[in-house]
This record gives sequence, C-alpha cells and structure tokens, in this order.
Amino acid sequence: MKTIDCLGDMCPIPILKAQKALKLSPSGTTIKVVTDHSCTLESMLNHFKKYEITSTEAINGVWEIFITKS
Repeated sequence: MKTIDCLGDMCPIPILKAQKALKLSPSGTTIKVVTDHSCTLESMLNHFKKYEITSTEAINGVWEIFITKS
C-alpha cells in the first residue's frame, strides 16, 4: 500500500497527489492519504466517486483515507 503524506497540504493538493498515485497504480491497489484537513475527506469522496473510499480518524485531527482503485 502506498502512503501519501498530505499533512499541512490544503485542497486541491491532496486530490492531485492521490490522482497521480492512482494513475500510476494497477487495479486493486489501495492508496492511503494522511491529512490533517477535514475538508480533504469530503473532497476525496466527491472527486473519486468510482473508487472505494474508507477513512478513519487515526488521532484527533488526523485522518487516514483509503482509496482502492477498481
């Protein structure tokens, strides 16, 4: 699983980083995006509708977003 560190990054930077990683990855790959901006999760859900997305708040104020390429 590839992890993308987006701590401190504001939208649309996490979207662009995830998009690039998904483009270079084969089907079935899961990308983990780590962010400290709550708006990033909503943006990911809206932008990557064709992918399976799950998330967890790893620690207070830090989210891990898992995007699986189908």
